[in-house]
Amino acid sequence: MDRTVRTVEDVLALLDGLFAPDSASGAEAGAVATTGDGKGFWDGFYGDRSRPVPFFAAKPDENLAAHLDRGLVAPGRALDLGCGPGRNALHLAAHGFEVDAVDLSPVAVAWGEERAAEARAGIRFLCGDAFTLPADVLSGPYDLVVDSGCFHHLPPHRRVSYLALLDRVLAPGGHLALTAFAAGEAGMGSELPDADLYRERSLRGGLAYTPESLRWIFSDLTEIELRRMRQEPSESPLFGVPFLWTALFRRDATATS
Repeated sequence: MDRTVRTVEDVLALLDGLFAPDSASGAEAGAVATTGDGKGFWDGFYGDRSRPVPFFAAKPDENLAAHLDRGLVAPGRALDLGCGPGRNALHLAAHGFEVDAVDLSPVAVAWGEERAAEARAGIRFLCGDAFTLPADVLSGPYDLVVDSGCFHHLPPHRRVSYLALLDRVLAPGGHLALTAFAAGEAGMGSELPDADLYRERSLRGGLAYTPESLRWIFSDLTEIELRRMRQEPSESPLFGVPFLWTALFRRDATATS
């Protein structure tokens, strides 16, 4: 007999197991993006740097660059969630931010550290589960949290963990810069209802969102902008593909953790 559930985190971990690698195809095994079960998938994904993956290039998201150029966010402390090889972290550091960058994959973090060393950028890379890293390690408060493709790989129950993390580390008046799979025409990702994902035990490679669903999930924050990412040509210094939503949300300046 196994009676191991005592806390909310025990329930979340139990649900994580429904989407673990032995319950999903290889493409879906990485969908538990920050919870440990997807680590092997992402190590393999980042292990071959020669693969023609557009976001392997060391260039930032076009929306993040636009936020900075338009003065919507100002330099301060930044957290890059699911940083991969650090392309957005490098851009932030070059624009005066003090950057912490976290990823589940040691392979991705090692690549990011190499890039930061070459650029002489003082980025602090952290390898681990963003939801379970101790508060003295992922300390906050951060003036900017950047998430380029982490959120849409989370199973529905981990949105609870994600919002709790934001509540803990995002500074009053701070911003969340998010990109996520877009539902609908020319979008990408699974549009199955949340309940069906648990019945199938599959995230189908990532979840698609509508503007309304993103506004509902992040309703405790103020929307500054929500739009499709702009297409950027391969020769552009910026990354951009139109199957993603880009959003900028701000936390109330009077909010308290």
